[in-house]
Amino acid sequence: MKEIKVEDWNENPFKVIGKDWMLITAEKEGKTNMMTASWGGVGILWGKNVATVYIRPSRYTKGFVDSGDKFSLCVLAEDYRKQLNYCGSKSGRDEDKVKACGFTVEKSDGTVWFKESRLVFICKKLYSQKMDSSLLKDENLRNSMWKDDVHEMYIAEIEKILIQ
Repeated sequence: MKEIKVEDWNENPFKVIGKDWMLITAEKEGKTNMMTASWGGVGILWGKNVATVYIRPSRYTKGFVDSGDKFSLCVLAEDYRKQLNYCGSKSGRDEDKVKACGFTVEKSDGTVWFKESRLVFICKKLYSQKMDSSLLKDENLRNSMWKDDVHEMYIAEIEKILIQ
C-alpha cells in the first residue's frame, strides 16, 4: 500500500461509505476487532481533515475504539462483500472475526488495519459524544433507528490515507 495526501483522495465518499461500506477496526489488549459500517462522513472540522463514525454502545467494537487513541477505517473491494456482511452480523464477543474472515492484520501508526484493504484511513480520535435521541427532529427516524441503543459519535482526524 502507498500513502497519499488526504487532499489527493478523490473517490466519492457517498459511494465508499454508503455502498462499498467500511470496517471500523481497532486493537485492545493485543486483540483486533472490527465492525461493518455504512454510516459516516468525511470533511473538514476545526481546520482538520476528519472522519465521523457512529457506534452503538451494544457493539463489541466500541470497547476497542474507546480503549485507544486511534482506529482505522478499512475499505475492501467488492470481492469481500461476504466478509463485510459477516462482520456486520457477528460479534467479536463470540468468535475471532479476523480469523473467520481470513484477514491479515497490519500494525502501523499506532493502530491496526487489514492488508486486504484497497483503502485505509488512519484516524486519531478528537471527540466523542453519545447522541441524544430527544434532539433528533425526525420522529420517524428516532423511532425506527434508535429505540434504546443510541449511537455514540466519534470525530477523528484522518492522519493518513493508504491505497493499493
